[in-house]
Amino acid sequence: MASPAVAARVSATPEALTIEWQAGGASEFASLWLRDNVAEDRDPVSGQRLVDIADLPAAPRIRQARSDNGRVHVEWEGETRGADFELGWLAAQAAGAAAQRPELSPRLWLEGARLDPRRDFAWAKLAAVRGEPRLRLGWLTRLAQDGIAFLEAVPCEASALLGAASLLGRVAETNYGLTFDVRSVPQPENLAYSDLGLGLHTDNPYREPVPGFQALHALVTSPEGGDSLFADGFALATQLRESAPAAFRLLTTTAVPFHYRSADAELYAARPLIQLACDGEVTAVHYNNRSIRVAPRTAPEFYAAYRRFASLLREPRFQLRLKLADGDLVVFDNQRVLHGRTAFTSARHPRHLQGCYLTRDSVFSETGLLRRKLTEAK
Repeated sequence: MASPAVAARVSATPEALTIEWQAGGASEFASLWLRDNVAEDRDPVSGQRLVDIADLPAAPRIRQARSDNGRVHVEWEGETRGADFELGWLAAQAAGAAAQRPELSPRLWLEGARLDPRRDFAWAKLAAVRGEPRLRLGWLTRLAQDGIAFLEAVPCEASALLGAASLLGRVAETNYGLTFDVRSVPQPENLAYSDLGLGLHTDNPYREPVPGFQALHALVTSPEGGDSLFADGFALATQLRESAPAAFRLLTTTAVPFHYRSADAELYAARPLIQLACDGEVTAVHYNNRSIRVAPRTAPEFYAAYRRFASLLREPRFQLRLKLADGDLVVFDNQRVLHGRTAFTSARHPRHLQGCYLTRDSVFSETGLLRRKLTEAK
């Protein structure tokens, strides 16, 4: 359990409050930020703000600040009302969201061929995840951090997938319905429904939004072929950034069209193969060679960058390879982890996986909510 936040010294200038912590280190809080976070300006039930930034002074100046009984009391010039701030709350704000929610901090894994799925990733029985909240929290946290996690002993029944998915987040319906069946069919509208091997890819980059997480439940596996392949797109994008920065820059700044059409769908979206946050960190990878539709006047430089990234995906050392057993279920971040498979012959050995998509926000919400409930229950 974390030690309570204790201030060794509190000082203030008109522009900022500074707290030197007894445990070491110091944190600074801008006067305007403090004024914007006065508890009395929030609804006591929802916690939502009752005032807008335009309602606040443009440059509030701290008149004085003092620490007392686990709180800091702040007063501003020209205002009769002061405000109290809990030291624990201030410490948590200074630490940032990732310190409170470890699932927000990805852990990259580049050399997938060196990893053992059972040893290096979250792997648990469905019954344990369903019945043990702390185990489920650990499993969900690892799923968010690593981008992939596994369940076993999931009943080989068509209804079992949605039951398992309900423990993880909210299932998103597409033109396939709530679930889709990955098995070989005559004249498939999607090559996933064939015996062909599939190179590493992410699903449905032509959708808006792109599916967040994907779950695949093995109902019937093939003893010959049909091995599952996975790779960490964040790690591969980082590898490209380090080895070929110009190619990385092109793939993060060029919008690429993706298109899918079938008897009941006409889907289109344009987005970069590698997507960045405002701070330059990789936040998504969208790669699907079956649905990409590069414009005819695309510069050769883009094709060279595209080819370089595709070559990384083909390197066996970057691929985690395993054969799912009947009753295994894999869940992975579809905007991070690329997946594929080796070829198989369904005429000799039928293969049947059932899949669904989960909204990205619901998986992180389920993890954060469960952590909050378990923390409050202590």
